[in-house]
Amino acid sequence: MAAKDLYEKDFYKVLGLPKTAEADEIKKKYRTLARELHPDKTKGDSVREEKFKEVSEAYEILSDAKKRAEYDEARSLFERGGFRAPQGGQNFQGGDFNDLFGGGNPQDIFANLFGGGGRRGPRKGQDLQTEATITFRESVFGTTLELKLTSDRGVPQNVSARVPAGVNDGAKIRVKGKGAYGEAGPGDLFILLHVKPHPIFSRKSENLTIVLPVTFTEAALGADIKVPTLSGDDVTVRLAPGTPNGRVLRVKGRGITKGSTTGDLLVTVEVQVPQRVESKAAEALRTFEKETASIDVRADFISKASI
Repeated sequence: MAAKDLYEKDFYKVLGLPKTAEADEIKKKYRTLARELHPDKTKGDSVREEKFKEVSEAYEILSDAKKRAEYDEARSLFERGGFRAPQGGQNFQGGDFNDLFGGGNPQDIFANLFGGGGRRGPRKGQDLQTEATITFRESVFGTTLELKLTSDRGVPQNVSARVPAGVNDGAKIRVKGKGAYGEAGPGDLFILLHVKPHPIFSRKSENLTIVLPVTFTEAALGADIKVPTLSGDDVTVRLAPGTPNGRVLRVKGRGITKGSTTGDLLVTVEVQVPQRVESKAAEALRTFEKETASIDVRADFISKASI
């Protein structure tokens, strides 16, 4: 925490205590407020959760005699208007800031108040991690996970976690206040996501991809073909006459929406060759072969072999 943020905060006011409060009074008041504001009781009330953090922060300083004395001195100077945000250890009513605390970088002194130099007092609980598997569709459109976890206190707890739209396989989402319990509040829960593959859809960045099977006739003569989307409706793509195998067609705006960005649907054409050709169809193909005999599709292929 920056020094300016520290000395501008009135930790006694946060706890609702006078500056003359004894250590036992501070401890008793903190425990009362911590029970009232604990995230397990406030259930997603962001205002009360923020208050809980402020109370824990105040107790961390005021419960330690050395930190409290240093804070009181800096706070007193600030209230008299003589304190300026320290830069290089100087500027308080014309004197040297180092003289006030007996030398050293003032930034280090304020950092020590918040655990930078041997932390004491209540600690936040450890962060925990679990795993969850979601479908490809859920990864694209988002979903809400309902998990049942066993806490470090032995009582199972239900955790509801929102998965945002557009998450990737291997992504982690954070659920605040659902980690292990600590005197200064619980840690957080991190959920590692595994995304099941889809039978026909894949993703490339924010674009969805799909392979579209087409017939030789459709590719040769051109066609309008319906393509399914993850939204449930169909879109129509137009194949130009002579569309080659592997050509990629783009359908704008039918990809993954992530924030203010929406990707596209990329459709790769895959020309299907029938395994068996019967009677009239075979005859038609032989006629086609005769009619196109003057076209050598391997001319460039052969010439490039000698390069």
